[in-house]
Order: sequence, then C-alpha cells, then structure tokens
Amino acid sequence: MRRHPHAPRLRGFCGHALAALLLPSLLAACSRPPVVLGSEPAGKTASVRSLDTLAPRSRAVVSGVMVEKCPVAGCWFVLEDRTGRLRVDTKTAGFVVTDVPLRTKVTVLGSVTRDGGTTSLAALGARY
Repeated sequence: MRRHPHAPRLRGFCGHALAALLLPSLLAACSRPPVVLGSEPAGKTASVRSLDTLAPRSRAVVSGVMVEKCPVAGCWFVLEDRTGRLRVDTKTAGFVVTDVPLRTKVTVLGSVTRDGGTTSLAALGARY
C-alpha cells in the first residue's frame, strides 16, 4: 500500500491543530481565581528578614510559600521566602488555613509581633 506523499505532513498538522484546540481548555482548567481570606493583602511586599527592622504592630505584606501549618485547627502557619521563615498567626483574623495545601504560594497582610527575640506576624488577611 502506497502512502500519499503529503500524509506525514497532514498528520503533523492535525496533531498541532488538536493541541491548539485543547491547550486553552487545559489552561483554563489549571488556572483559578485567587482565594482571599480576611482582608485583601495590598501594598508593597516586604521580605521576611526585613520585618525584624519594623516596630511591633507595624503592618506589613509578606509573600512566600507555606511550609508548615497547625495540623489540628489551621490557626497558624510558617511562611518561607528567600530570606527566611516567619510564623503567621491567623487566630485573631478569623480564618484558618486547614484547606490550604502545603507548598502553596501565599501573600499575607499582618501586624508585626515580637515574643522575646522572635518576630512573627498576626495575620489580617491572606491570598493564595
């Protein structure tokens, strides 16, 4: 059986056309609108390390990856950026992070707190 000389080209074209048709559907399925818990974090993002220079009760926005969280109630989590780790308390903000998977990128608005020499953040809101 002899093949048409353009058959491989048509097969390649059909494969590319199929991919072009499916790609938008796949991307739409993978993307989702951001989820906001509490107040929407807005403003310039600070690094974890830079929070050590802020006065207690100063407001700050920090962005990083959630690397640990309260296993029982989701009332706190640890956020990591390229400069360090920060404990974030969500109790006073009125939301929990039990449904937020670990390794999720999170942006947090909060108030700087200090206990001894340890800086942490009392969350007011988060976006992931």
